[in-house]
Amino acid sequence: MRRVIVQTLLIASVAARTAAQSADAGTSSSRDPSNHSETWSGRGSSAFYALPDAGNYLQPTAAADRDALHLEMRYNYEAQNSVSGFVGRNVTFGTSVVLQMTPMLGALAGDTTGIVPALELDLAWKRLEFYTEGEYVIDAIHPSDRFLYSWSETSIWITNRIRTGVVTQRTRAYQAPRDIQRGLLLGATVAKFEAAVYFFNPNADDRFFVASIGVTF
Repeated sequence: MRRVIVQTLLIASVAARTAAQSADAGTSSSRDPSNHSETWSGRGSSAFYALPDAGNYLQPTAAADRDALHLEMRYNYEAQNSVSGFVGRNVTFGTSVVLQMTPMLGALAGDTTGIVPALELDLAWKRLEFYTEGEYVIDAIHPSDRFLYSWSETSIWITNRIRTGVVTQRTRAYQAPRDIQRGLLLGATVAKFEAAVYFFNPNADDRFFVASIGVTF
């Protein structure tokens, strides 16, 4: 497993270097250099899954951005005991209605090994926000085990710091009796920190919680 993880990290590193060079070239030729951001920004988060009929686990994610370049790494996301690395490009449209998209391509290694095309999308209008992340896991060892994963949130910001709404997910990170799980969410933002609690399947016996906390820098 260690060898596979190292190979994945090397692939992500080479792809990131290539993407960064392409982003720099495209930016210098099509934009005013004074508008080009030379600094990195990042985000780290961790989600705790409290499951009724399976072992609880943590799912950490780390992401970094430099202008249009986006890098991301996850653990226990597509499958437990598996790490994934992604390279993508940030694109933003609109002013009053803002659409942010990040198409990505990644590699997955561990208990599950494969290639993962993915997309993150955020659509915001006034106090309403829709966020979704989806990916298609192409299993390199067992091609018939291809799987479409998704996580979506629709929320309204009650205040500038508190939001509430609904959430849906489709996953194979753990065994679940239903294909698509739905629930409620409550989130809060303070300075550079963001936290949220998700209550899935509230009216069913297989109800469970997910709690997440993240920081931007």
